[in-house]
Amino acid sequence: MKIGFIGGGNMASSIIGGLVASGMAANNIWASDPNADSLAKLKNVAPVNTGNDNHALIAQVDVIILAVKPQIMKVVALDIAASVQVHQPLVITIAAGVTSGSLATWLGGAPAIVRCMPNTPALVRSGATGLFANSQVNDSQRQQATAILEAVGVALWVEQENQLDAVTAVSGSGPAYFFLVMEAMQAAGQNMGLSEDVAKQLTLQTALGAAQMAVNSDVDAAELRRRVTSPKGTTERAINMLEEGGLRQLFAQALEGARIRAEELAIELEGE
Repeated sequence: MKIGFIGGGNMASSIIGGLVASGMAANNIWASDPNADSLAKLKNVAPVNTGNDNHALIAQVDVIILAVKPQIMKVVALDIAASVQVHQPLVITIAAGVTSGSLATWLGGAPAIVRCMPNTPALVRSGATGLFANSQVNDSQRQQATAILEAVGVALWVEQENQLDAVTAVSGSGPAYFFLVMEAMQAAGQNMGLSEDVAKQLTLQTALGAAQMAVNSDVDAAELRRRVTSPKGTTERAINMLEEGGLRQLFAQALEGARIRAEELAIELEGE
């Protein structure tokens, strides 16, 4: 498999690093970007092939990853449409809000397209990515897309494209929710007399440990919570206060708000 990245930013850098770390030869990876500094940074990650000619890149690869901002996706897609029609690569897009239908139209026909929504922990190869394939994607191409995104974390398929809006709400925006909880816990620890450094380290290590326990456990998060909540103990007091404060309902409302905003952004981008 030969892979080409159109756009050389942080996410492209992360995926390239993950691919090379998982055993892919750097000389099977191409990257194109008009910014020479971005290409130089990619070269520091791995000795991949670089340039600024998107058409030359497409002629060399089996898969292209469109790693450009949603706002310029239409311009880029219209420019490369003829090359995509000639060479018929699998097209993977990581641009939020750009539907497969819009992208197919801009690319001049019905290419095989995989939309994916990675999140920022992909930058440290701990990402969670949701993927959707249009009807032109075959089983082999699905396997290719899975292998590429698993290089930076977990890759999970959804069968309906609008489910990517829920993926955006849960995992795409999700890291910020946990950062907010960490921020609040650190502040509470300081208010109770801990130093800033101690409160920070205790909070971050607790978050890391809890996530690792949940990932490696054979039971769900609810059971893990029950196991550490002793009757009439300190944890039970804190959990009861969070529940009485409406934490579950607030999270449900917040994630629904994120999902609706993802829908709105898609409509706005299609109108541009």
